[in-house]
Amino acid sequence: MSKYFSWKWVTVFAAILFLIFTVGCAPEEAPIEDNESEGGSEESDDETSQESESDDANSEEGEISGELEIQYFVGGYGDSWWKEVISDFEEEYPNVEIVEHAGPNINEEMRSRWVQGDPPDVVYIDGAGSSETQMVEDGQLMNLTEWAQEIELEDGSPLLDSFIAEPASYDGELYSLPLVFDTWGTWYDMAWFEEGGYEVPKDFDSFMSTMGDIKESEDIEPFVTTGQYPYYFLRGMLYPAFGAAGGNELLEDVITGAEGAWTSDEVLAVMQNVQKMQEEGYIDSGFGALNHTQSQMNFLLHDNAFIPVGFWLPNEMSGDTPEDFQYGFIPSPMNEAGEPMAIVPDLRPLAIAEEAENPEAAKAFVDFVFTKEYASLFSEHTGAIMNVEGVDLSANENVPQYLIEANEMINDPEQVQIYHKPHPMSADLETPISDALVSLMLGNMTAEEFVEEAENAAAEYRSEQ
Repeated sequence: MSKYFSWKWVTVFAAILFLIFTVGCAPEEAPIEDNESEGGSEESDDETSQESESDDANSEEGEISGELEIQYFVGGYGDSWWKEVISDFEEEYPNVEIVEHAGPNINEEMRSRWVQGDPPDVVYIDGAGSSETQMVEDGQLMNLTEWAQEIELEDGSPLLDSFIAEPASYDGELYSLPLVFDTWGTWYDMAWFEEGGYEVPKDFDSFMSTMGDIKESEDIEPFVTTGQYPYYFLRGMLYPAFGAAGGNELLEDVITGAEGAWTSDEVLAVMQNVQKMQEEGYIDSGFGALNHTQSQMNFLLHDNAFIPVGFWLPNEMSGDTPEDFQYGFIPSPMNEAGEPMAIVPDLRPLAIAEEAENPEAAKAFVDFVFTKEYASLFSEHTGAIMNVEGVDLSANENVPQYLIEANEMINDPEQVQIYHKPHPMSADLETPISDALVSLMLGNMTAEEFVEEAENAAAEYRSEQ
Protein backbone atom coordinates (compact mmCIF):
# COMPACT_ATOMS: atom_id res chain seq x y z
CA MET A 1 0.00 0.00 0.00
CA SER A 2 2.77 2.49 0.89
CA LYS A 3 4.46 1.88 -2.44
CA TYR A 4 1.19 2.53 -4.26
CA PHE A 5 0.58 5.80 -2.38
CA SER A 6 4.15 7.04 -2.89
CA TRP A 7 3.90 6.76 -6.69
CA LYS A 8 0.47 8.33 -6.64
CA TRP A 9 1.76 11.42 -4.83
CA VAL A 10 4.74 11.65 -7.16
CA THR A 11 2.37 11.73 -10.13
CA VAL A 12 0.17 14.42 -8.57
CA PHE A 13 3.21 16.54 -7.69
CA ALA A 14 4.52 16.29 -11.26
CA ALA A 15 1.17 17.41 -12.65
CA ILE A 16 1.13 20.43 -10.31
CA LEU A 17 4.64 21.44 -11.41
CA PHE A 18 3.62 21.18 -15.09
CA LEU A 19 0.61 23.47 -14.55
CA ILE A 20 2.74 26.05 -12.71
CA PHE A 21 5.31 26.01 -15.50
CA THR A 22 2.66 26.39 -18.23
CA VAL A 23 0.90 29.30 -16.57
CA GLY A 24 4.18 31.04 -15.84
CA CYS A 25 5.33 30.85 -19.46
CA ALA A 26 2.03 31.90 -21.05
CA PRO A 27 2.02 35.47 -22.53
CA GLU A 28 -0.12 37.92 -20.62
CA GLU A 29 -3.02 39.20 -22.76
CA ALA A 30 -3.99 42.70 -21.71
CA PRO A 31 -7.44 43.90 -22.77
CA ILE A 32 -7.59 46.64 -25.41
CA GLU A 33 -9.16 48.97 -22.83
CA ASP A 34 -6.09 48.55 -20.59
CA ASN A 35 -3.74 49.50 -23.43
CA GLU A 36 -5.74 52.65 -24.14
CA SER A 37 -5.92 53.62 -20.45
CA GLU A 38 -2.19 53.05 -20.09
CA GLY A 39 -1.53 55.37 -23.02
CA GLY A 40 -0.27 52.75 -25.51
CA SER A 41 1.59 54.50 -28.38
CA GLU A 42 -0.24 55.14 -31.70
CA GLU A 43 2.94 54.12 -33.55
CA SER A 44 2.81 50.70 -31.96
CA ASP A 45 -0.87 50.33 -32.84
CA ASP A 46 -0.22 51.40 -36.46
CA GLU A 47 2.62 48.92 -36.82
CA THR A 48 0.40 46.14 -35.51
CA SER A 49 -2.37 47.14 -37.94
CA GLN A 50 0.04 47.26 -40.88
CA GLU A 51 1.46 43.87 -40.01
CA SER A 52 -2.07 42.47 -39.84
CA GLU A 53 -2.99 43.97 -43.23
CA SER A 54 0.23 42.65 -44.72
CA ASP A 55 -0.48 39.18 -43.38
CA ASP A 56 -3.99 39.32 -44.90
CA ALA A 57 -2.61 40.44 -48.27
CA ASN A 58 0.00 37.71 -48.27
CA SER A 59 -2.69 35.22 -47.35
CA GLU A 60 -4.84 36.35 -50.27
CA GLU A 61 -1.88 36.31 -52.64
CA GLY A 62 -1.02 32.86 -51.45
CA GLU A 63 -4.40 31.64 -52.59
CA ILE A 64 -3.68 32.83 -56.14
CA SER A 65 -0.90 30.45 -56.98
CA GLY A 66 -0.07 27.35 -58.93
CA GLU A 67 -0.23 26.58 -62.63
CA LEU A 68 -2.68 28.52 -64.81
CA GLU A 69 -3.33 27.28 -68.34
CA ILE A 70 -4.57 29.80 -70.90
CA GLN A 71 -5.75 28.99 -74.41
CA TYR A 72 -5.95 31.78 -76.97
CA PHE A 73 -6.29 31.84 -80.74
CA VAL A 74 -3.64 33.77 -82.67
CA GLY A 75 -5.02 35.21 -85.88
CA GLY A 76 -5.35 38.70 -87.26
CA TYR A 77 -4.91 40.30 -83.85
CA GLY A 78 -1.54 38.65 -83.33
CA ASP A 79 -0.27 37.78 -79.86
CA SER A 80 1.73 40.85 -78.74
CA TRP A 81 -1.12 42.14 -76.56
CA TRP A 82 -1.48 38.75 -74.90
CA LYS A 83 2.25 38.58 -74.20
CA GLU A 84 2.20 41.98 -72.49
CA VAL A 85 -0.87 41.22 -70.37
CA ILE A 86 0.41 37.79 -69.32
CA SER A 87 3.78 39.24 -68.37
CA ASP A 88 2.10 41.92 -66.25
CA PHE A 89 -0.12 39.33 -64.56
CA GLU A 90 2.85 37.14 -63.66
CA GLU A 91 4.55 40.18 -62.14
CA GLU A 92 1.42 40.94 -60.11
CA TYR A 93 1.00 37.30 -59.06
CA PRO A 94 4.52 35.83 -58.78
CA ASN A 95 3.21 32.58 -57.33
CA VAL A 96 1.32 31.79 -60.54
CA GLU A 97 2.98 29.95 -63.39
CA ILE A 98 1.16 30.53 -66.68
CA VAL A 99 1.21 27.90 -69.37
CA GLU A 100 0.21 29.33 -72.75
CA HIS A 101 -1.56 27.30 -75.42
CA ALA A 102 -1.65 29.58 -78.45
CA GLY A 103 -1.47 29.60 -82.22
CA PRO A 104 -3.56 29.71 -85.40
CA ASN A 105 -4.63 26.07 -85.01
CA ILE A 106 -4.95 25.99 -81.25
CA ASN A 107 -8.68 25.24 -81.26
CA GLU A 108 -8.13 21.98 -83.12
CA GLU A 109 -5.00 21.13 -81.15
CA MET A 110 -6.83 21.48 -77.83
CA ARG A 111 -10.08 19.85 -78.89
CA SER A 112 -9.23 16.42 -77.46
CA ARG A 113 -8.49 17.90 -74.03
CA TRP A 114 -11.89 19.61 -73.92
CA VAL A 115 -13.61 16.41 -74.99
CA GLN A 116 -11.73 14.39 -72.36
CA GLY A 117 -12.68 16.81 -69.57
CA ASP A 118 -9.12 18.10 -69.10
CA PRO A 119 -9.39 21.65 -70.47
CA PRO A 120 -7.17 24.68 -69.81
CA ASP A 121 -8.39 27.05 -67.11
CA VAL A 122 -9.04 30.13 -69.28
CA VAL A 123 -10.06 30.21 -72.92
CA TYR A 124 -10.31 33.08 -75.39
CA ILE A 125 -12.99 31.95 -77.83
CA ASP A 126 -12.08 33.02 -81.36
CA GLY A 127 -11.06 31.60 -84.71
CA ALA A 128 -11.99 28.61 -86.80
CA GLY A 129 -13.02 25.54 -84.83
CA SER A 130 -14.40 27.50 -81.87
CA SER A 131 -18.03 28.01 -80.87
CA GLU A 132 -19.06 29.63 -77.62
CA THR A 133 -22.66 28.44 -77.96
CA GLN A 134 -21.55 24.88 -78.62
CA MET A 135 -19.31 24.96 -75.54
CA VAL A 136 -22.20 26.23 -73.42
CA GLU A 137 -24.50 23.56 -74.79
CA ASP A 138 -21.87 20.92 -74.02
CA GLY A 139 -21.47 22.15 -70.42
CA GLN A 140 -17.82 23.07 -70.90
CA LEU A 141 -17.92 26.65 -69.56
CA MET A 142 -18.32 27.90 -66.00
CA ASN A 143 -21.43 29.90 -65.13
CA LEU A 144 -20.12 33.41 -64.38
CA THR A 145 -23.46 35.12 -63.68
CA GLU A 146 -22.99 35.84 -59.96
CA TRP A 147 -19.22 36.29 -59.94
CA ALA A 148 -19.26 38.77 -62.86
CA GLN A 149 -21.37 41.16 -60.78
CA GLU A 150 -18.41 41.61 -58.41
CA ILE A 151 -15.90 42.72 -61.08
CA GLU A 152 -15.08 46.42 -61.20
CA LEU A 153 -12.93 48.59 -63.45
CA GLU A 154 -10.08 50.60 -61.96
CA ASP A 155 -12.40 53.57 -61.38
CA GLY A 156 -14.79 51.40 -59.33
CA SER A 157 -17.54 51.16 -61.94
CA PRO A 158 -19.11 47.71 -62.38
CA LEU A 159 -17.73 45.89 -65.41
CA LEU A 160 -21.17 44.68 -66.47
CA ASP A 161 -22.26 48.33 -66.78
CA SER A 162 -19.15 49.28 -68.75
CA PHE A 163 -19.41 47.08 -71.84
CA ILE A 164 -19.99 48.63 -75.27
CA ALA A 165 -22.01 45.56 -76.15
CA GLU A 166 -23.60 43.25 -73.59
CA PRO A 167 -22.35 39.70 -72.99
CA ALA A 168 -23.99 36.77 -74.68
CA SER A 169 -26.93 35.53 -72.64
CA TYR A 170 -28.19 31.97 -72.44
CA ASP A 171 -31.59 32.03 -70.73
CA GLY A 172 -30.34 34.92 -68.63
CA GLU A 173 -27.10 33.21 -67.62
CA LEU A 174 -23.54 34.38 -68.45
CA TYR A 175 -20.84 31.90 -69.40
CA SER A 176 -18.35 34.35 -70.87
CA LEU A 177 -17.32 38.00 -70.78
CA PRO A 178 -16.89 39.81 -74.13
CA LEU A 179 -13.28 40.90 -74.45
CA VAL A 180 -13.18 42.16 -78.04
CA PHE A 181 -15.71 44.44 -79.68
CA ASP A 182 -15.27 43.62 -83.32
CA THR A 183 -17.68 44.04 -86.15
CA TRP A 184 -17.72 42.64 -89.60
CA GLY A 185 -17.92 45.12 -92.42
CA THR A 186 -16.94 45.63 -96.05
CA TRP A 187 -13.44 46.83 -96.89
CA TYR A 188 -12.18 48.70 -99.95
CA ASP A 189 -9.08 50.67 -101.04
CA MET A 190 -9.83 54.37 -100.51
CA ALA A 191 -6.93 55.49 -102.72
CA TRP A 192 -8.00 53.23 -105.59
CA PHE A 193 -11.63 54.34 -105.34
CA GLU A 194 -10.63 57.99 -105.38
CA GLU A 195 -8.39 57.47 -108.37
CA GLY A 196 -11.07 55.56 -110.30
CA GLY A 197 -13.90 57.84 -109.24
CA TYR A 198 -15.87 54.94 -107.75
CA GLU A 199 -18.72 55.69 -105.35
CA VAL A 200 -18.46 54.31 -101.84
CA PRO A 201 -21.81 52.51 -101.41
CA LYS A 202 -24.27 53.32 -98.63
CA ASP A 203 -27.01 50.79 -99.48
CA PHE A 204 -27.59 47.71 -101.61
CA ASP A 205 -28.61 49.65 -104.74
CA SER A 206 -25.45 51.77 -104.73
CA PHE A 207 -23.43 48.64 -103.85
CA MET A 208 -24.66 46.92 -106.99
CA SER A 209 -24.08 50.07 -109.06
CA THR A 210 -20.49 50.48 -107.88
CA MET A 211 -19.71 46.80 -108.45
CA GLY A 212 -21.09 47.14 -111.97
CA ASP A 213 -18.84 50.13 -112.68
CA ILE A 214 -15.78 48.35 -111.32
CA LYS A 215 -16.46 45.15 -113.24
CA GLU A 216 -16.77 47.09 -116.49
CA SER A 217 -13.78 49.39 -115.92
CA GLU A 218 -11.35 46.96 -114.26
CA ASP A 219 -12.52 43.71 -115.85
CA ILE A 220 -12.63 41.94 -112.48
CA GLU A 221 -15.23 40.21 -110.33
CA PRO A 222 -15.61 42.91 -107.66
CA PHE A 223 -16.60 40.91 -104.58
CA VAL A 224 -14.56 38.20 -102.89
CA THR A 225 -14.84 36.18 -99.70
CA THR A 226 -13.58 32.84 -98.44
CA GLY A 227 -15.46 29.70 -99.47
CA GLN A 228 -13.53 27.53 -97.06
CA TYR A 229 -14.95 29.55 -94.15
CA PRO A 230 -18.44 30.57 -95.35
CA TYR A 231 -19.28 32.10 -91.99
CA TYR A 232 -17.31 35.16 -93.14
CA PHE A 233 -20.15 35.94 -95.54
CA LEU A 234 -22.85 34.79 -93.14
CA ARG A 235 -21.65 37.01 -90.29
CA GLY A 236 -20.16 39.78 -92.41
CA MET A 237 -22.97 40.30 -94.94
CA LEU A 238 -26.11 38.42 -93.95
CA TYR A 239 -26.31 39.26 -90.24
CA PRO A 240 -26.34 43.04 -90.97
CA ALA A 241 -28.84 42.43 -93.76
CA PHE A 242 -31.16 40.50 -91.44
CA GLY A 243 -30.83 43.20 -88.78
CA ALA A 244 -31.68 45.93 -91.30
CA ALA A 245 -34.62 43.91 -92.64
CA GLY A 246 -36.20 42.71 -89.40
CA GLY A 247 -34.35 44.16 -86.42
CA ASN A 248 -33.01 42.29 -83.43
CA GLU A 249 -36.01 39.95 -83.39
CA LEU A 250 -35.32 38.54 -86.86
CA LEU A 251 -31.60 38.36 -86.11
CA GLU A 252 -32.27 36.37 -82.96
CA ASP A 253 -34.70 34.05 -84.73
CA VAL A 254 -32.30 33.09 -87.53
CA ILE A 255 -29.44 32.57 -85.07
CA THR A 256 -31.48 30.38 -82.72
CA GLY A 257 -33.20 28.56 -85.58
CA ALA A 258 -36.72 29.64 -84.64
CA GLU A 259 -39.44 27.96 -86.65
CA GLY A 260 -40.24 29.83 -89.86
CA ALA A 261 -37.41 32.38 -89.53
CA TRP A 262 -35.36 31.19 -92.48
CA THR A 263 -38.36 31.00 -94.80
CA SER A 264 -39.71 34.42 -93.78
CA ASP A 265 -40.27 37.07 -96.44
CA GLU A 266 -37.50 39.24 -95.01
CA VAL A 267 -34.88 36.50 -95.19
CA LEU A 268 -35.97 35.44 -98.66
CA ALA A 269 -35.63 39.04 -99.92
CA VAL A 270 -32.08 39.21 -98.56
CA MET A 271 -31.11 35.93 -100.17
CA GLN A 272 -32.60 37.05 -103.47
CA ASN A 273 -30.20 40.00 -103.33
CA VAL A 274 -27.32 37.56 -102.87
CA GLN A 275 -28.58 35.64 -105.89
CA LYS A 276 -28.56 38.89 -107.88
CA MET A 277 -24.92 39.45 -106.96
CA GLN A 278 -24.09 36.00 -108.27
CA GLU A 279 -26.14 36.29 -111.46
CA GLU A 280 -24.52 39.63 -112.34
CA GLY A 281 -21.08 38.06 -112.04
CA TYR A 282 -20.04 40.24 -109.12
CA ILE A 283 -18.97 37.37 -106.81
CA ASP A 284 -15.54 35.88 -107.55
CA SER A 285 -16.30 32.60 -109.28
CA GLY A 286 -13.29 30.94 -107.62
CA PHE A 287 -14.14 31.98 -104.07
CA GLY A 288 -15.17 28.46 -103.09
CA ALA A 289 -11.55 27.26 -103.08
CA LEU A 290 -10.12 30.26 -101.23
CA ASN A 291 -9.23 30.39 -97.57
CA HIS A 292 -9.38 33.68 -95.70
CA THR A 293 -5.77 34.78 -96.30
CA GLN A 294 -5.90 33.94 -100.01
CA SER A 295 -9.09 35.94 -100.49
CA GLN A 296 -7.59 38.84 -98.54
CA MET A 297 -4.43 38.74 -100.64
CA ASN A 298 -6.47 38.85 -103.84
CA PHE A 299 -8.29 41.87 -102.44
CA LEU A 300 -5.03 43.70 -101.69
CA LEU A 301 -3.80 43.02 -105.23
CA HIS A 302 -7.00 44.53 -106.70
CA ASP A 303 -8.13 41.23 -108.14
CA ASN A 304 -11.30 42.20 -106.27
CA ALA A 305 -12.63 45.46 -104.86
CA PHE A 306 -14.73 44.48 -101.83
CA ILE A 307 -14.27 41.93 -99.05
CA PRO A 308 -16.21 41.29 -95.81
CA VAL A 309 -13.84 40.96 -92.82
CA GLY A 310 -13.56 42.26 -89.27
CA PHE A 311 -11.28 44.92 -87.84
CA TRP A 312 -8.37 42.50 -87.74
CA LEU A 313 -7.81 42.65 -91.53
CA PRO A 314 -5.16 45.42 -91.67
CA ASN A 315 -3.18 43.92 -88.81
CA GLU A 316 -3.36 40.40 -90.20
CA MET A 317 -2.21 41.51 -93.66
CA SER A 318 0.26 44.19 -92.55
CA GLY A 319 3.21 42.36 -94.07
CA ASP A 320 1.52 42.06 -97.47
CA THR A 321 -0.25 45.42 -97.80
CA PRO A 322 1.04 47.53 -100.74
CA GLU A 323 2.47 50.90 -99.71
CA ASP A 324 -0.15 52.89 -101.64
CA PHE A 325 -3.10 50.87 -100.27
CA GLN A 326 -5.41 52.83 -97.95
CA TYR A 327 -7.87 50.73 -95.97
CA GLY A 328 -11.45 51.92 -96.08
CA PHE A 329 -14.20 50.38 -93.96
CA ILE A 330 -17.99 50.61 -94.22
CA PRO A 331 -20.80 48.61 -92.63
CA SER A 332 -21.80 45.97 -95.17
CA PRO A 333 -24.16 47.79 -97.60
CA MET A 334 -27.06 45.34 -97.60
CA ASN A 335 -29.65 47.85 -96.32
CA GLU A 336 -32.31 49.54 -98.41
CA ALA A 337 -31.77 53.05 -99.79
CA GLY A 338 -32.57 55.77 -97.27
CA GLU A 339 -32.07 53.48 -94.28
CA PRO A 340 -29.06 53.59 -91.90
CA MET A 341 -26.35 51.06 -92.57
CA ALA A 342 -26.36 48.10 -90.20
CA ILE A 343 -23.71 46.87 -87.80
CA VAL A 344 -23.83 43.65 -85.78
CA PRO A 345 -21.07 43.51 -83.15
CA ASP A 346 -19.06 40.32 -83.25
CA LEU A 347 -17.84 39.82 -79.72
CA ARG A 348 -14.85 37.65 -78.87
CA PRO A 349 -15.14 36.46 -75.27
CA LEU A 350 -13.04 35.19 -72.41
CA ALA A 351 -14.38 32.25 -70.46
CA ILE A 352 -13.38 29.89 -67.67
CA ALA A 353 -13.64 26.15 -68.08
CA GLU A 354 -16.21 24.37 -65.94
CA GLU A 355 -13.52 21.77 -65.18
CA ALA A 356 -10.78 24.34 -64.52
CA GLU A 357 -8.13 22.99 -62.16
CA ASN A 358 -7.22 26.46 -60.90
CA PRO A 359 -10.48 28.46 -60.93
CA GLU A 360 -9.28 31.12 -58.46
CA ALA A 361 -6.27 32.02 -60.59
CA ALA A 362 -8.49 31.91 -63.66
CA LYS A 363 -10.90 34.43 -62.12
CA ALA A 364 -7.99 36.62 -61.08
CA PHE A 365 -6.70 36.68 -64.66
CA VAL A 366 -10.07 37.51 -66.22
CA ASP A 367 -10.57 40.28 -63.65
CA PHE A 368 -7.05 41.56 -64.31
CA VAL A 369 -7.55 41.91 -68.07
CA PHE A 370 -10.58 44.20 -68.05
CA THR A 371 -9.15 47.71 -67.60
CA LYS A 372 -9.25 50.85 -69.72
CA GLU A 373 -5.45 50.80 -69.85
CA TYR A 374 -5.43 47.38 -71.49
CA ALA A 375 -8.32 48.46 -73.72
CA SER A 376 -6.22 51.30 -75.12
CA LEU A 377 -3.23 48.98 -75.50
CA PHE A 378 -5.42 46.47 -77.31
CA SER A 379 -6.24 49.04 -80.01
CA GLU A 380 -2.55 49.86 -80.33
CA HIS A 381 -1.51 46.23 -80.68
CA THR A 382 -4.35 44.96 -82.84
CA GLY A 383 -6.09 47.82 -84.63
CA ALA A 384 -9.37 46.66 -83.07
CA ILE A 385 -11.51 47.70 -80.11
CA MET A 386 -11.74 46.10 -76.69
CA ASN A 387 -15.30 45.90 -75.40
CA VAL A 388 -14.98 48.62 -72.75
CA GLU A 389 -16.68 51.97 -73.17
CA GLY A 390 -15.20 55.36 -72.31
CA VAL A 391 -11.80 54.71 -73.92
CA ASP A 392 -10.68 57.73 -75.97
CA LEU A 393 -8.87 56.37 -79.03
CA SER A 394 -8.63 59.72 -80.82
CA ALA A 395 -5.98 60.90 -78.37
CA ASN A 396 -3.80 57.84 -78.95
CA GLU A 397 -1.27 58.41 -81.74
CA ASN A 398 -0.59 54.68 -81.97
CA VAL A 399 -4.17 53.80 -82.98
CA PRO A 400 -4.65 53.55 -86.78
CA GLN A 401 -6.72 56.26 -88.46
CA TYR A 402 -9.19 53.85 -90.08
CA LEU A 403 -10.15 52.57 -86.63
CA ILE A 404 -10.71 56.07 -85.27
CA GLU A 405 -12.90 56.95 -88.28
CA ALA A 406 -14.80 53.67 -88.11
CA ASN A 407 -15.36 54.15 -84.39
CA GLU A 408 -16.82 57.62 -84.99
CA MET A 409 -19.06 56.35 -87.80
CA ILE A 410 -20.33 53.38 -85.82
CA ASN A 411 -21.30 55.69 -82.96
CA ASP A 412 -23.26 58.06 -85.25
CA PRO A 413 -26.90 56.85 -85.19
CA GLU A 414 -27.72 58.88 -88.30
CA GLN A 415 -25.25 56.81 -90.30
CA VAL A 416 -25.30 53.45 -88.57
CA GLN A 417 -27.85 51.36 -86.67
CA ILE A 418 -26.38 48.79 -84.29
CA TYR A 419 -28.18 45.45 -83.94
CA HIS A 420 -27.36 42.82 -81.35
CA LYS A 421 -27.43 39.07 -81.63
CA PRO A 422 -28.31 37.11 -78.46
CA HIS A 423 -25.26 34.87 -78.77
CA PRO A 424 -23.23 33.24 -81.55
CA MET A 425 -24.97 30.69 -83.74
CA SER A 426 -24.34 27.11 -82.72
CA ALA A 427 -21.91 25.25 -84.96
CA ASP A 428 -24.56 22.54 -85.36
CA LEU A 429 -26.72 25.09 -87.20
CA GLU A 430 -24.07 27.29 -88.76
CA THR A 431 -22.30 24.44 -90.58
CA PRO A 432 -25.21 23.18 -92.73
CA ILE A 433 -26.38 26.74 -93.45
CA SER A 434 -22.86 27.70 -94.52
CA ASP A 435 -22.68 24.73 -96.86
CA ALA A 436 -25.94 25.74 -98.52
CA LEU A 437 -24.74 29.34 -98.73
CA VAL A 438 -21.72 28.33 -100.80
CA SER A 439 -24.01 26.51 -103.23
CA LEU A 440 -26.17 29.63 -103.61
CA MET A 441 -23.16 31.90 -104.17
CA LEU A 442 -21.76 29.52 -106.79
CA GLY A 443 -25.05 29.56 -108.67
CA ASN A 444 -25.91 25.95 -107.89
CA MET A 445 -28.98 26.84 -105.82
CA THR A 446 -31.70 29.50 -105.94
CA ALA A 447 -32.64 31.76 -103.06
CA GLU A 448 -35.89 29.84 -102.65
CA GLU A 449 -34.04 26.54 -102.48
CA PHE A 450 -31.56 28.01 -100.01
CA VAL A 451 -34.17 29.18 -97.48
CA GLU A 452 -35.86 25.77 -97.59
CA GLU A 453 -32.52 24.07 -96.99
CA ALA A 454 -31.77 26.46 -94.11
CA GLU A 455 -35.22 25.93 -92.58
CA ASN A 456 -34.70 22.16 -92.66
CA ALA A 457 -31.34 22.59 -90.94
CA ALA A 458 -33.00 24.75 -88.27
CA ALA A 459 -35.72 22.14 -87.70
CA GLU A 460 -33.12 19.43 -87.23
CA TYR A 461 -31.17 21.66 -84.87
CA ARG A 462 -34.26 22.33 -82.73
CA SER A 463 -35.06 18.64 -82.52
CA GLU A 464 -31.65 17.93 -81.06
CA GLN A 465 -31.90 20.52 -78.26
